Amino acid sequence: MAGFAVTAVAIAPLAPDASELPQRLVTQVVEPLDLAGQVEALEAQDIVLRRGELTRQAETAEGLLARLGAADRAAAQYLRSDPVARMLLTGRGGKMVQAEVNDDGRLVTLVARYPSDRAEEARTHFKRLELAQVEGRWLAQIRTVPYATRSVMASGTVKTSLFAATDSAQVPDVVAAQLADIFAGDIDFHRELRRGDSFSIVYEALTADGEPVPWNEGAGRVLAAEFVAAGRAHHAVWFTPADGRGGYFGLDGQSRNRSFLASPVEFSRITSGFANRLHPILNTWRQHLGVDYSAPTGTPVRSVGAGVVEFAGWQNGYGNVVQVRHARNRETLYAHLSRIDVSKGERVEQGHHIGAVGSTGWSTGPHLHFEFRIDGEHHDPMQVSKAGDSLVLDDLSRLRFKDTVQTLRAKLDMAATVSAASAVRVE
Repeated sequence: MAGFAVTAVAIAPLAPDASELPQRLVTQVVEPLDLAGQVEALEAQDIVLRRGELTRQAETAEGLLARLGAADRAAAQYLRSDPVARMLLTGRGGKMVQAEVNDDGRLVTLVARYPSDRAEEARTHFKRLELAQVEGRWLAQIRTVPYATRSVMASGTVKTSLFAATDSAQVPDVVAAQLADIFAGDIDFHRELRRGDSFSIVYEALTADGEPVPWNEGAGRVLAAEFVAAGRAHHAVWFTPADGRGGYFGLDGQSRNRSFLASPVEFSRITSGFANRLHPILNTWRQHLGVDYSAPTGTPVRSVGAGVVEFAGWQNGYGNVVQVRHARNRETLYAHLSRIDVSKGERVEQGHHIGAVGSTGWSTGPHLHFEFRIDGEHHDPMQVSKAGDSLVLDDLSRLRFKDTVQTLRAKLDMAATVSAASAVRVE
């Protein structure tokens, strides 16, 4: 240590004092071009204008290019005729489009981004359609690109309903629905939610090439959540163990995974449970062998678990029906549908949309009748949904899980201090 000290003392005096360095003032006159010269220089510049828009339903090529500031007949013709480029104008509107246009109004490049149409990629990837000129000819290509994500945290307090609280906290509805699904086995959001209950949440916000996406409300997976109901705190953290099977865990490392979702309709009201009731049409008391969910006609209905469509069609008083066969002799039934979106023999995953709420068959109004059968016998769906297929963490995964929990718990604690009327990004 003494040697190091001597060395430092020996070197320090060699550094000059900046205040003692010689200084010199240099003055130079800058002569700008005259006005004509400036105009000539500007005219020599190649000006490229960049503009972004969202596509509209049933939009024409000329209409879209005009909104992008381009007047290019050749580009419009290519958009209409090329099978790849034409995909920009087909399907749903809302595609993100950025274009470069030169000072003559001709299109230079065009890039469009929109959701992947493959169910297995919808959460993780988007489509990028690129239009450019190569050796004087237009070329279009489509690539599947992974989303980038950033973390967003928010918190809120229940005054009237969960969705009112999440709206006040600027939490997207798709995230609020995930929140309800995650804690559905702990809290009956239809009956047990009370004024003063609170939540804190960390979730993913999706970006496509750095741009926030407008579809699906731009939200991805819930990463961590805390819900305090009746003074009791419930926690969930998303974690992927070494085997690659991601799922939600409690802070203690216990799996929260469920084989079946708590509801086939995202956060709707139960109007009739699994119990004796007065039949609304027959006017007689009888056992109600399912659960009825009140929701507007057209509300998406999802399969509560993975399985194979056993039946899709009309069944007398049930109207339009879908039956899904699951593992271990379990079966679910969805009745009174306004439409059916699957066919017999089709494989569906948990959360897959299979139809829409309606009032077909013997029905007094739009609702979904939902049944759960095990070995042919009816069971209460609300009780079955609480059963889970546990994921067990190995020793190595448990160590990683502790680090994940520590990071996300800190964000949840920060979210708890965020105003109920705001949400903040945390990279």
